[in-house]
Amino acid sequence: MKKFYGYILLVLIGSQSCSMQHNQNDQEEKLWSVEVYETSAAGNALTKLDKFETTDSMLVVNINKEAKFQTITGFGGAFTESSAYLLNQLGEENSQKIIDAYFSEEGANYSLCRTHMNSCDFSLNQYSYAPIEDDKTLEYFSIEEDQADLIPMIKAAMESSKEGFKLFASPWTAPPWMKDNKDWVGGKLLPEYYDTWALFFSKYHQAYQKEGIDLWGYTVENEPHGNGDNWESMHYSPDEMTDFVQNYLGPQLEKDGFGQSVILGYDQNRAGIKEWVDVMYQDEQSAKYYDGTAIHWYESTFDYFPEELQYAHRKAPNKYLIQTEACVDSEVPAWKDDAWYWSKVATDWGWDWAREEDKHLHPKYVPVYRYARDIIGCLNNHVDGWVDWNMVLDRQGGPNWFKNWCVAPIIVDQEADEVYFTPIYYTMVHFSKFIRPGAEVLGIENTDEDLMITAAQNTDGSIAVVLFNPSEEKKDLSLKMEGFNYSIRINNKAIQTILLNPSSNE
Repeated sequence: MKKFYGYILLVLIGSQSCSMQHNQNDQEEKLWSVEVYETSAAGNALTKLDKFETTDSMLVVNINKEAKFQTITGFGGAFTESSAYLLNQLGEENSQKIIDAYFSEEGANYSLCRTHMNSCDFSLNQYSYAPIEDDKTLEYFSIEEDQADLIPMIKAAMESSKEGFKLFASPWTAPPWMKDNKDWVGGKLLPEYYDTWALFFSKYHQAYQKEGIDLWGYTVENEPHGNGDNWESMHYSPDEMTDFVQNYLGPQLEKDGFGQSVILGYDQNRAGIKEWVDVMYQDEQSAKYYDGTAIHWYESTFDYFPEELQYAHRKAPNKYLIQTEACVDSEVPAWKDDAWYWSKVATDWGWDWAREEDKHLHPKYVPVYRYARDIIGCLNNHVDGWVDWNMVLDRQGGPNWFKNWCVAPIIVDQEADEVYFTPIYYTMVHFSKFIRPGAEVLGIENTDEDLMITAAQNTDGSIAVVLFNPSEEKKDLSLKMEGFNYSIRINNKAIQTILLNPSSNE
């Protein structure tokens, strides 16, 4: 069944193999073969293109192989209880189809993923692995809640993934009994439970390891500023989080043999990153156990905050800078209506209530554009990993105990056993499939303000160039690199990945 689905997916993306070198001279043909894939409002869905009409009036885009920036950690999405539950409601064929679409080499080939410790808004209900009050040694710790849905989904993904993927976990909250307000929502971790909460991470790591699932790392807390007191949350200041990491979490993981685990601080919107990295990386001691910074995109529907990203990079140039959550939020997804995802119709969490001076950050927007624009903007500003939120949701944008509806790249009707691959799914594949872990982001010279471009060279020598053209006009361009010149056209309202493969004769 897996082989059959792989064949269908290859047909979907245009499996015909044709090296497009008609614009290269004889020497260049020996050096590179070229594959082009496009997703567009006109109907292309990661379609392989082999014919182009270009004009003499072309934009010149230069790729500088000598200008190398961050090394890519990966791309992917989140394993949530909601997504895992839905997979179990589908028939075996469609469930496997989704897993392969995300994790097989023929599909998105996800390489960096997230999951939640304890419950989150995209759980079926609120739960903790340590429900017994004042169980300071966590004698009754259990991940039983994850056994039915979440763990089987992760294991299925591991089986589908040939290269494997990095998995990190994030808590939304400690058990209420560890907090000052004794509630799932808001409040702070009581100082007398700092050591117990650090032990909780270690117990979780051990429990998942026994299931055959190795955790790559953790974010300390999902959204430490809170979420407006709506669903699971726990608040930290930068100083409080750094104290917890420096004196409790880092030493506990190290003591229990998990010192290799990556610890990412912050884990909220980019606009507030400066005050956090100033504290996290204040000195050698404060930075000792931090391996990087985690960020979200919810501050704006179009501004990816390049100045803040560059500031964070300068503060810790040798540490990770990873986008750990993003989605089209506050929306019920459109079902089998590709046009919706290419239309300026979506609104975000701040559309209704943002302050007047912040309204410009929350306009109506095009879902596909937001993904393409943000990922390229992040890659061009030192971000090395980009992780989406739920992989699968239903037609309502759930299930979600808080009824906080959102959109996922793949939508299902579990009652009818139907699956819908939205254009957002193909947008993610343009990056995750072709820019692999270990790739280095390259320098780009582009003078067209409407066209966004990023490029990265993979460890096998191939170069992936991703173009995003949101304008109403097709664009002709000459893609140049030392010893290489290739003419191409990108359609209007389209995303394109150009994969340059080194020839075996090189």
